[in-house]
Amino acid sequence: MSATVLTAVRPIATQEQQAPSGPQGRPRLVSVPTGREAGRTARAARIARDPRTAPAGRDARVPMRLTRFGRLVVSLLVASVVALLAVGLAGQLASATGEPRTLTVQPGQTLSGIAARELPGLSRADGVLELQLANGLSTSQIHAGQQLVVPGS
Repeated sequence: MSATVLTAVRPIATQEQQAPSGPQGRPRLVSVPTGREAGRTARAARIARDPRTAPAGRDARVPMRLTRFGRLVVSLLVASVVALLAVGLAGQLASATGEPRTLTVQPGQTLSGIAARELPGLSRADGVLELQLANGLSTSQIHAGQQLVVPGS
């Protein structure tokens, strides 16, 4: 057990002001506050030493403390955000290395239009070339109802 003596809280009384409680010059026991009282007493001592450190309002006097439960909640929150980001990133990577898929050409569609929509990471010319190579086409002519293989991006 430890005790802290705060001399700034109690002014030193002169011998005339002291009540005769025993033999002169003999030390007396003083009760030292603990717990919340110790915090209040310490703040009062700081304010007594330097009035500029006095808090502006009631909220300024109460320090913010993060309890064990609070640390647990914050840790779980951070872990869940990291897990969600990891799942989203894994989904993006899986779709980026996707398998080739097949689509049916609709009336009015062109090979360059399909290339622009289905292969956005490539220029139109490169997209058309990829579609021609994947489908074995010698020209860029396609017709409605034709099945085209779109390579994975």
